[in-house]
Amino acid sequence: MDDDTVMHTHRSRRAATTLAALAVTCIATAPAAADRDGGLPTDNAFLRAAHQANLAEIALSRDARENATTACVKDVAAELERDHAKLDADVQALSDKLGVDLPLAPTPHQQQLLADVMARKGTTAYDRVWLKTQDTAHRLTLKAVDHQIARGEDRQITAAAKAARPVVAGHLERVEGGTCHGAAPARTIRAGSGGQAATPFAAGVPVAVAVPAVALGGALVAGGAFWTASRLRRNDLR
Repeated sequence: MDDDTVMHTHRSRRAATTLAALAVTCIATAPAAADRDGGLPTDNAFLRAAHQANLAEIALSRDARENATTACVKDVAAELERDHAKLDADVQALSDKLGVDLPLAPTPHQQQLLADVMARKGTTAYDRVWLKTQDTAHRLTLKAVDHQIARGEDRQITAAAKAARPVVAGHLERVEGGTCHGAAPARTIRAGSGGQAATPFAAGVPVAVAVPAVALGGALVAGGAFWTASRLRRNDLR
C-alpha cells in the first residue's frame, strides 16, 4: 500500500470516528436541548427536561419508599413521589396542548443516578446516597425553573414553571445538605395548565419494571427494559 493510500485510509478512519462521536453527543443531548444562554433549557426544551426530571424523581422516590431504612426518608419519598406525579401530569397536559413531543425516559445521566442509588439497596448507605442525590437534583431543577421564569418566551410554560417553583423549593428544604428534614403535610398543587395526576408510577408500576437501568451488584444493566407507560410517548406522527 503506497503512502497516499495509507494517508487516505487514516483520514477516512478519523472522519468516521469524528462523525460517530458527534452522533453520540447529539443523541445524548437531544432530549434536553438548551438555549444559548448558559446551557439551560427554555420553553419546549424546558418542558422536555421537566418531564425527564419528573420521571426520574418518581422512580427514585418510589424506590426509597420501598428500600429506605429510616421513616423520615420514606415519608419524604412519599411526598416527592406524590408531588412529582402531579407536576408531571401538568407537564403532559401542557405538552399535549402545545404539540410538544416528550422523551420516553429520563436522560442517560439520570438513569445512571437511579442505578447508583438502587445499588445501595439493603445497605446503611442507601438513605445517605438518596438524600445527597435528591439535594443535588432539586438544586439543578430549581436553577432550570428560575431560568425559564426569567428567560422563557412562552407564557403558558413560564406560568407552569412559576407554579412548580414553590413545590421544588419545598422539596429541597426536605433534603437540604443531604439530611432528611421531614415531610410536609399533603397539599394541593396548582399547576400552570391543569391535568390529573395520572402517571403509571402513581398507579402502581414497580420501579424494577419502569426503570430501564437496574443496579445489580454495582453494575449497570441496560437494554431490553423500558419505561412502561401509556402516556410516555413520542408524538412522531403529529
